[in-house]
Amino acid sequence: MYKDLLQFIVTRLVAFPERVVITNEDAKEENKELLKLKVAKEDMGRIIGKEGRIIRSIREILMSYGMKDGKKVSIEIEEEK
Repeated sequence: MYKDLLQFIVTRLVAFPERVVITNEDAKEENKELLKLKVAKEDMGRIIGKEGRIIRSIREILMSYGMKDGKKVSIEIEEEK
């Protein structure tokens, strides 16, 4: 559910949507959802944005969406190797 929303948002922002990989990681807390986002090196700037504004907005959207289920959603970004 959260993974699909993140996939929808990110693939529209990047130049290489086929290289976007999102995985669910086990969160240590019960009501927490941890998503790991891997994008191409060339797309890191598009995801982070100037002064981190874009990723902050994406995180805020997902946190707001998770609040209705009582979950905290967090995103970690990794560069594709």
